Amino acid sequence: MPSLRLGDTAPDFEQDSSLGRIRFHEWLGDSWGVLFSHPADFTPVCTTELGRTAKLSEEFARRGVKGIALSVDPVDKHTAWIGDINETQGTEVDFPILADADRRVSELYDLIHPNASTTATVRSLFVIDPAKKIRLTITYPASTGRNFDEILRVIDSLQLTDSHSVATPANWKPGDDVVILPSIQDPAVLAQKFPQGFEVVKPYLRYTRLQQGG
Repeated sequence: MPSLRLGDTAPDFEQDSSLGRIRFHEWLGDSWGVLFSHPADFTPVCTTELGRTAKLSEEFARRGVKGIALSVDPVDKHTAWIGDINETQGTEVDFPILADADRRVSELYDLIHPNASTTATVRSLFVIDPAKKIRLTITYPASTGRNFDEILRVIDSLQLTDSHSVATPANWKPGDDVVILPSIQDPAVLAQKFPQGFEVVKPYLRYTRLQQGG
């Protein structure tokens, strides 16, 4: 199938996992989701990533995000691997790892890239919103661990910009200034939406700081 694009509906599926059978859309419910794939169990980079995900469980929960991993290995190998992750990373993996031995989910999410490997999934990550729409995709090389600070930052940006008429500039972090969407030009609308005021650098580049809780 063609590659999934931003705004596409995340494909639904039913598959076994380390925490039992999962119907993906039903499991997500009205939460955000992060689905990330691994080429195989007992790999060093992925071990650190799953450990980091477990350590960030409270940060994900605070944002209403569920994490779910995927590997083409079967459930019994996942169970043994989780023991290693917990031991070596000093944490407790509390999210499911899909067992995709039949490659069904990997095919749905276009995770088999023949030029990378004909047998293993590439290391892709999807952020999925409560409407089941794909909002972010990142594909990493096997040698480079994911930056989970960046993943949380993007989720913060998506959740903020979904509820305000703003975008987040380069290197934005929560609490930094944001930019007002260029489509908003009516002075009355600007005054209503941004009573705190804003700085005009160019007609299309206007900075503001959102009020706490706003």
